[in-house]
Amino acid sequence: MNNEINLGRRRFLLGFTMAFGALGAGFVSIPFIGSWLPSSQTKALGAPVDVDVSVLEPGQKVTIAWRGQPIFLIQRPESILNKLSSFGEKLRDPNSEEKQQPDYANNLHRSIRSDILVLLGVCTHLGCVPLYRPKLGEVEEGWPGGFFCPCHGSKFDLAGRVFKGVPAPKNLLVPPYKFLNDKVVRIGEE
Repeated sequence: MNNEINLGRRRFLLGFTMAFGALGAGFVSIPFIGSWLPSSQTKALGAPVDVDVSVLEPGQKVTIAWRGQPIFLIQRPESILNKLSSFGEKLRDPNSEEKQQPDYANNLHRSIRSDILVLLGVCTHLGCVPLYRPKLGEVEEGWPGGFFCPCHGSKFDLAGRVFKGVPAPKNLLVPPYKFLNDKVVRIGEE
């Protein structure tokens, strides 16, 4: 038997095996790392949504989905806008001082344009979807109309501001949005 060891050949084989193993580990890790990236369906759920608001009639509400949550868009007529300042003492946060909306919604009507309201349609109490009840007294005697959460009785005005004495602690949230032109609003971008 030949006990002589060829060290050069051994080093070559060891180096070749390590390089081939590292290359194989790299190929195996590509799908694994790729699985961490969001799918195209997930990306689409978080993408901005464009809505044509020119088709809205005065007082009409449409609901669209953005990131799996309802977004309310309402065409508010002048008669509704005139009422917004009349019940400030009945509201928990009438001036929207609690920082929960973009700066452009930090006004009486809580929107970029006073005639178009854009709100996240999720009650700030337990996450229910409030009902749109715009008529005077539609929920109770003397109630000016707005949004009503039937699960626990929270009430919001037609700017999404919460009334005092209800379970909801905060106003309805205003999502990030911007107007692309007079007819189209993009939800999901400021």
